Amino acid sequence: MAALTTLFFLTLLCFFPCNNAHPFHRHPRTAHHNYRDALTKSILFFEGQRSGRLPSNQRMTWRRNSGLSDGAAMKVDLVGGYYDAGDNVKFGFPMAFTTTMLSWSVLEFGGLMKGELQNAKQAVRWATDYLLKATVHPDTIYVQVGDANKDHACWERPEDMDTPRSVFKVDKNNPGTEVAAETAAALAAASLVFRRSDPIYSKILVRRAMRVFEFADKYRGSYSTGLKKYVCPFYCSYSGYQDELLWGAAWLQRATKNPKYLNYIQINGQTLGAGEFDNTFGWDNKHVGARILLSKAFLVQKMKSLHDYKGHADNFICSLIPGASFSSTKYTPGGLLFKMSDSNMQYVTSTSFLLLTYAKYLTSAHMVANCGGATITPKTLRSIAKKQVDYLLGDNPLKMSYMVGYGGRYPKRIHHRGSSLPSIEAHPAKIQCSAGFSVMNSAAPNPNLLIGAVVGGPDQNDRFPDQRSDYEQSEPATYTNAPLVGSLAYLAHSFGQL
Repeated sequence: MAALTTLFFLTLLCFFPCNNAHPFHRHPRTAHHNYRDALTKSILFFEGQRSGRLPSNQRMTWRRNSGLSDGAAMKVDLVGGYYDAGDNVKFGFPMAFTTTMLSWSVLEFGGLMKGELQNAKQAVRWATDYLLKATVHPDTIYVQVGDANKDHACWERPEDMDTPRSVFKVDKNNPGTEVAAETAAALAAASLVFRRSDPIYSKILVRRAMRVFEFADKYRGSYSTGLKKYVCPFYCSYSGYQDELLWGAAWLQRATKNPKYLNYIQINGQTLGAGEFDNTFGWDNKHVGARILLSKAFLVQKMKSLHDYKGHADNFICSLIPGASFSSTKYTPGGLLFKMSDSNMQYVTSTSFLLLTYAKYLTSAHMVANCGGATITPKTLRSIAKKQVDYLLGDNPLKMSYMVGYGGRYPKRIHHRGSSLPSIEAHPAKIQCSAGFSVMNSAAPNPNLLIGAVVGGPDQNDRFPDQRSDYEQSEPATYTNAPLVGSLAYLAHSFGQL
């Protein structure tokens, strides 16, 4: 395995001719994949995850309105937002992270997206419109709609759901620092997305982000404590809330340029874990993302006081490279980064995005990453990211795309209620709570294609059974797709497809 991994890394070094003169250089070779098609589909996926009243330009037409009374239990309007994965619950923590990463994808690579930019921005806005509703009351955030345990006891379409739409919140008495700070990050990042195209909306978002971050920082405590029986084990915060405070402050610093956030980062960065070696970036742990984001302030904006974040970011890069000092990442025999058996593909997409983004920052600053005595060029980072995205799109031992609707072979039995049950159009009569389980347990392909959905992915030996009941490998999630949007935009542009 070690020999295979080293061979995998060495092949990366001769992937492309080196050309780091510009952050968005084009690779001269023709691509094996249609990244533009994959980009279109990766954004379209979000329309299949929409909750609320669907607009007239809804393209995922097998979906219909759902959750139109969400929030009524607390006399607040919580209609809208996204279902996180294959169920019908609206979890605020992963939804906020999805929003932050979709926004970051647009901020770094939206200029390359051409006709898809508008669709990407609409995907962001579907989330931020909801997050504004969820933060409408000061020092309160509505963090979940739906009782997950009761929802998971049914297999029904979102349009049919009759499980309790219970509303859960955090406030001064029951704080939720991680979900509050992530929500602040999402609102701040999204404010930058709309700064030029909709300045009024942008100002609303950034003002709300500041207010929400203040609440997160002032009333500290984990939402997994007060809401444990509702949010665990689904989206428990295992990494604590320090990472979200650093991440939220980093986004507010970027969005506002207010010295108070830079000051906050300088004073609190180390106590909030800036230098820790936790190299798994996802909906729970934001440390690595914060390091990469803050490295830009040093590399591109020449903020000398944030010099350490270049070193922290380099340590993350080194963790990915076999044979490098601090190397700690496992790869499958087929070359896929492998962090854990449950929804591993989310770490593949988030890591690939960070590699491409850091390569962009390094290129702008004419610098490289340092791993002990070895220097790692932006070209190498792009090569590793491309290899991961290509695996996802079909360059793997099974010759299978892990994105629904892309390529000739892809998962047909994804763990997703709406996709697996007949649509309202095909079957107007209500499908009762437990009636759907006969479909869930069947081997029949899903009747509705959730185009663009990226599933949890293969196991550590590159195996994928394509079974609907196997949620660890067969369930898609919004936070898996969100960072992939940026990577696909970069690759599509690099190969002249955009």
